[in-house]
Amino acid sequence: MSSNSAIEARSTNARNSFSWERFDAVLFDLDGVITPTAEIHEHAWAKLFEAYDYTPADYLEHIDGRPRYDGVRTFLTSRGVSLPDGNLDDAPGTDSVCAMGNKKNALFTAILERDGIAAYPGSLSAMDHLERHKVPMAIVSSSRNAVSVLSAAGLVDRFPIVVDGLVAADRGLAGKPAPDSYLLGASLLNVSPGNTVVVEDAVSGVAAGAAGNFGVVIGVDRGAGHAALMGQGATFVVDDLADLVQQGATP
Repeated sequence: MSSNSAIEARSTNARNSFSWERFDAVLFDLDGVITPTAEIHEHAWAKLFEAYDYTPADYLEHIDGRPRYDGVRTFLTSRGVSLPDGNLDDAPGTDSVCAMGNKKNALFTAILERDGIAAYPGSLSAMDHLERHKVPMAIVSSSRNAVSVLSAAGLVDRFPIVVDGLVAADRGLAGKPAPDSYLLGASLLNVSPGNTVVVEDAVSGVAAGAAGNFGVVIGVDRGAGHAALMGQGATFVVDDLADLVQQGATP
């Protein structure tokens, strides 16, 4: 059996034995898991970095799942470019990491306000299933726009606990792939990481869930690839959370 076949078999076996109701809580990433905001983020990043021959592969490799300013640094490093960090209140521009990050946020906000956002139907089904079975949920996102996105999607009331980029910065938490934000989410829900599910679409987020020793780390493949997500520690990978709703009803 090839290594890829072995990985797929391991993922399939773990997926087939999974049941949502066996766990105390579920921690969802937002962008790319609940809402297709990853597409808006990528469009904003592409515009920001158009002078650097940006490609979609750059988003997955250097940016996806990371806090905004970390994404700027990581991408620029890949191009051999070094900029001063600057200050968080720098005007949107290109002369510092913070200025570039703030410019990206302005681009993102403009697209979100213009086009709006709707949740993935399969993710809505998973949330409905968890609510019926009274399994607590929280959002753990690197984005500083998480509450705005949830509001735009009509989901803000579903998640009383949101650990986002603003919370992480306020508490001095390391960003994904460090597990800090997920561990805080579990703590705020008063649940043990070992009996909590993490749901992620980014390799950095999957790595964060694995590093935090969470009971199950579900990878949702929105482009990163099954092998890449499994390689970072996903318990199993699905193409959409709808794949888990039917079997999630298993007692």
